[in-house]
Amino acid sequence: MDALIPRQRRPRPPARSWRSPVTSPFVRRRRLATELRTLREQHGMTADDLARRIYRSRMTVSKLENARCRPDVGDIVKIMKVLGITGGKFDEIFKIACDAAERGWWDAYGDAMGARQRMYADIESGAATIRGYNQMSIPGLVQSPEFVQALIDLDLAEGSEIGYVPERTIQARLQRQQTFFRPGGPTAEIVLDEFVLKRLAVPAATMASQLRHTVDVVSRQPHFTILVLPLDARLSPGRLPPSTYVMYTFPDPVDRPMVVAENANTDLVHTVPGEVAKYERLHDRLRQATLPALESLSLLADTADRLSEQAGYDT
Repeated sequence: MDALIPRQRRPRPPARSWRSPVTSPFVRRRRLATELRTLREQHGMTADDLARRIYRSRMTVSKLENARCRPDVGDIVKIMKVLGITGGKFDEIFKIACDAAERGWWDAYGDAMGARQRMYADIESGAATIRGYNQMSIPGLVQSPEFVQALIDLDLAEGSEIGYVPERTIQARLQRQQTFFRPGGPTAEIVLDEFVLKRLAVPAATMASQLRHTVDVVSRQPHFTILVLPLDARLSPGRLPPSTYVMYTFPDPVDRPMVVAENANTDLVHTVPGEVAKYERLHDRLRQATLPALESLSLLADTADRLSEQAGYDT
């Protein structure tokens, strides 16, 4: 790993040669999928029938209706013609399809940056607000290159296939942060479980450096807040969070609020209002039990000092 990313040299963020989408293509693909499925069912047509009428496979229609692929705008036009969609509705669906087919800077990295990070970058590109709970790690938006490298080292030490290119994923993380903290970017509030400060298996010096970096970033970014949930927090009655999650809202009210809940091997995306409401209530309960913003940053700084002392003793 040292040959890929020299420890003494910090990777530079890539130059901005991309155009940031106004809306998230990921979000619009999900909206397009719902629209297409609803229109087909309203016209009493099966997916097999529609596939034959547009001269595509049943799999293509299934992927479109489940938001599992970037749409071909030409196919969407054919579908609307077959279903007899005209006028304002045609224009609406066409605009959604164009947004869904848009490419962002993350597409240039492909699988090299990792599927999860690519999805987050996509959704963030069009988000208005972000609220989340980090149960096991420091939020990616404030991770330093050295800390990301330490996490990569952990993955490699496990001996499993990591599914991304280490040097590229660090470059992508830097570009994701640069994009997020642009003028007019989203407002974010992250609840950080104090457990993260106690048990993360990276060297003490690395963690101390990361915590100072976090305090520095948050102190300079008025639209980004971290609230620490103490280990001994007294929560109001209700269920505990089963995993890390992120909740998003979007400028266009037609784009539904979304929750992405992390699991070990996959991510669950919730847009059904009832499911989203459960996470909103959960987040409100967690937030009520957190330390205030300034006290949270003080705890991060104090923990960094303690870890630095520990690192000194270890050496």
